[in-house]
Amino acid sequence: MPVPVERGKHSRSLLRDQAYVSIRDAIVNGTLAPGEKLRDPELEDWLGISRTPIREALARLEAAGLVHTTPGRSTVVSSIERQAVLNAQSVAAAMHALAVRTAVPLMGDSDFAAMTRANERFAEALSRGDAEAAIRSDDDFHHVAVVACENEVIGRVLEQVTPVLRRLEHLRFSSLSGRESIAQHEQIIEACREGDAGAASSATERNWQTLSPLIDQL
Repeated sequence: MPVPVERGKHSRSLLRDQAYVSIRDAIVNGTLAPGEKLRDPELEDWLGISRTPIREALARLEAAGLVHTTPGRSTVVSSIERQAVLNAQSVAAAMHALAVRTAVPLMGDSDFAAMTRANERFAEALSRGDAEAAIRSDDDFHHVAVVACENEVIGRVLEQVTPVLRRLEHLRFSSLSGRESIAQHEQIIEACREGDAGAASSATERNWQTLSPLIDQL
């Protein structure tokens, strides 16, 4: 069989993805603050990988709006811009609502159980004050419908717009106001169980709009 010229593609992709997640999470939790310069040697030392997957990860982070690169000069962590966040929230809310509306007729007991477990982990994380674990559990909760809807385009769009919202999610889940999402998640699960796609979709959209008070403070 003909063999592609490129070698080591999968291992490099894995390193790129790992670098993306590590840098993204450091931006989200504030370790890397807006305006911070990201220098290749320091990133290489921190992540223990070569420059190529790091540069690929930074390109992906720039596309997601978390960093800004000036060619030939530097890469810095982007500031939180109100309009960019508003745009991202509108798209994320609409895409998640569409995912749930489409998914409800296709969902079964295993999906409802997965959502329930994710919401339990979410509640536990909030109780511990662990915002990062809360974000992961919240992602797991909403990801059930994104997978169940069998529309890969929705997942790709969400991958593009969600990173901009993560810093606000971190702030929200670090405060008591984040606990409102527990009950909202329960409403979504109940509507899904009842097969009410409209109610589930509306509840999901309202859940994503709870970031609005934080956006108004930007």
